Amino acid sequence: MRKIILLALGLLLIQCTSVKKHNETLYKEIKVKQLHKDVDYAYKKLQKMQPKLYQYISKEKLDYKFDSLKASITKPLTSYDFFTKLSPVVSEVRQGHLFTYPKLKRYSKKEQKNLKKQISSFSQFEFEIFDNKLYVVENKSKIDSIKIGDELTQINNEPVQNLINDAKTWITSDGYNTTFQDKFIAQRLGTFFTFKYQIQDSVAFQFNNDKSFWIKRINKDTVSDKTSKKKNEKFTKVQRDSLIKVNRRLSKLGYNKDTKKYNRELTFTAKDSCTAIMKIKSFTIGNYNSFYKENFDLLKKTGTKNLIIDIRNNFGGRIDEISSLYSYLAPDSTYTFVNESEVTRKTSLLQTDYFKGSKPVSFIVKGILSPFFYSYMFFKVHKKEDGNYYFNSNAKEKKSSDLRFNGNVYVLINGGSFSASSILSTKLKANKRAIFVGEETGGEYNGTVAGFMPQITLPNSKVKMRIGLMYVNAQEKTDVIGHGIYPDVTIIPSLNDRLNNNDPELNYILEDIKNKSKLELEE
Repeated sequence: MRKIILLALGLLLIQCTSVKKHNETLYKEIKVKQLHKDVDYAYKKLQKMQPKLYQYISKEKLDYKFDSLKASITKPLTSYDFFTKLSPVVSEVRQGHLFTYPKLKRYSKKEQKNLKKQISSFSQFEFEIFDNKLYVVENKSKIDSIKIGDELTQINNEPVQNLINDAKTWITSDGYNTTFQDKFIAQRLGTFFTFKYQIQDSVAFQFNNDKSFWIKRINKDTVSDKTSKKKNEKFTKVQRDSLIKVNRRLSKLGYNKDTKKYNRELTFTAKDSCTAIMKIKSFTIGNYNSFYKENFDLLKKTGTKNLIIDIRNNFGGRIDEISSLYSYLAPDSTYTFVNESEVTRKTSLLQTDYFKGSKPVSFIVKGILSPFFYSYMFFKVHKKEDGNYYFNSNAKEKKSSDLRFNGNVYVLINGGSFSASSILSTKLKANKRAIFVGEETGGEYNGTVAGFMPQITLPNSKVKMRIGLMYVNAQEKTDVIGHGIYPDVTIIPSLNDRLNNNDPELNYILEDIKNKSKLELEE
């Protein structure tokens, strides 16, 4: 017992020392020679791992960009300063999933646990950019005097525009699209602030009406979470069964405990169930199979004629989920959802972060299964006659669902419709299965480099790069290169729409359905 205690104390001491040592190097300058090595290392990793590296920029131009970057580094830099130089060059590849992260402060396990219990200053609000200005469109804080439509002008006495401009050099959309950046920056403002200033306990927000507030991190409200079990609380069998049913429903809807909102919902616009709205915030959390099966069964039973699918600000997620959703919308009895995914070499998928996020037990299980996993990843990659390597995933012909919806389909899109949202939109658009309303999607029509996306740490600066290993693309293509899915009807909401709680895109669709219904009755 004594040895176990001593071992635990030893591991704790090592962790504390490691955290302290890491944090002491955050602002330490790195030698020029070491930074040059990191530039070379980053480019070699991109050439080795990133498919379609030269899709939007020629090899000659990208070579020049990296050579120029090395030439510009003539004096020692901190890791963050190096990040601000490297990230814009990496963004020249113009692949939206390719992302660079600065070296961030580390925290002890106790500190991490406390941070997870808190809501950051930025997460207490929803922001949106209109005419290059940042506005509050939802206030979830306890400060009632901050109103919808207030413009956030400064953060900690620095103009917000500086942070937005910096972020625009750190991220890119797929190709030449211009609708993605504003949507993503507004949604991830806190992330970009942390890149620049690390996590802070409180942040000063100043608005255009001279109002200024210190916004503190606050503890999450767990009292209202009905699914959480109090410590040492015992449930009866009836209570347990009831709780299981509640948890299953929350899982199906993709309930987010932090935002206390559902990831996917289905509602009807009227009692006659003629028109339904399916809002999907992301293709990530939740038991999507149960959700789609249950709700498309409901649409069939109620005789619903019109389905509106809202994927605005849906940044993507699981390919399996959008393939499942498409099976209920496909125009034919069978479909092939995507092509085989191009990878750079036979061993590409061995680079995936197989153990990432694993807890002790799952880490052991994964360790036992790892030979099978890596063997599968190796042998599923094959070389074709064109000389390229491909991974066969979701590229087989599939049967459409027996609950296939045959009514009218409308899809709401905007610049925040990215990745999986764009792939789904490509399928629906190309097969003339839906009418699209909104603005051009942030993701490319012809495909995106994503799939498995390991993070690579540069050896000296410790800056990280997230690199997609697979070129995921639908069979359908367009001649317009480097742009997303264009809407059939372009409608861009304004700040006034937010102030008046008006949804012009949805209102257009509802009016269109109403007019078409009138024409049918007249005929």
